[in-house]
Amino acid sequence: MTKSSGTILDGASRPRRGEAHDGPSTPHETISAAILAAKARGEPALVAFLTAGFPSRDSFKQHLQAIAEAADVVEIGVPFTDPMADGVTIQRASHAALAQGVTLRWILAQLETMPRGKTPLLLMSYLNPLLALGPQALASSAARAGVAGFIVPDLPFDESAELRAAFQAHGLALVQMVTPVTRASRLEQICASSQGFVYAVTMTGTTGKNVAVPAEVTRYLDAVRSRSPVPVCAGFGIRGREQLELLRDHVDGVVIGSALVEVLEQGGDPARWLRDLRGR
Repeated sequence: MTKSSGTILDGASRPRRGEAHDGPSTPHETISAAILAAKARGEPALVAFLTAGFPSRDSFKQHLQAIAEAADVVEIGVPFTDPMADGVTIQRASHAALAQGVTLRWILAQLETMPRGKTPLLLMSYLNPLLALGPQALASSAARAGVAGFIVPDLPFDESAELRAAFQAHGLALVQMVTPVTRASRLEQICASSQGFVYAVTMTGTTGKNVAVPAEVTRYLDAVRSRSPVPVCAGFGIRGREQLELLRDHVDGVVIGSALVEVLEQGGDPARWLRDLRGR
């Protein structure tokens, strides 16, 4: 997987959704560019999630490379003892990876030794492992490993300044999350601050449930998209082609998590599953 071939800047400039520009110059811009390129081809981008080291540490690189070939962006989950936003599937995967000794340092070391490709990589981590490494060391290690950005579900927006500044020094994204109950004034603020994309959670609660796509969900996604200068990706409970069809006119991409982790858990081919999801 490769880092952006451009110069790493301070992360201040960002492409607006749908805006033409000269190509990504920072890691966080590679995320937006990959999502917009997929959307321009007529399909929502696929942001594909796997838990690092699950189902086994030895298969991590193989699975990551396979998923990166079929997805537009890859989200790598850092195992954590109390993954509060995740449902039972990802909780189970996280605990299994921890039992094998998978840590944030191990993940970064593995990524640093891998061949670099074009698919942007994100790390999804709860806050404690990031703080244990330290914002500056984390950002520099992530940049060396080819990571383009982070999703931190339990980081309050109002307490994100230190981590954001460390990431911006290396051009890394801090992807912000919004929910159906985010009030309008807060939504404006969060969308304006997000880099890479805005993660629009489709429901309250945890991941893994099979989410319906009623009119109120699409209205909420339209509202997020109308306020966001970067692409909007819907996540939580997206498991099949029917949902993609219902969401395609309302988002730029979708996050596929628990359903893909279940494919890996069952010994399936993740790349084939993702291609089938696209209808290819």
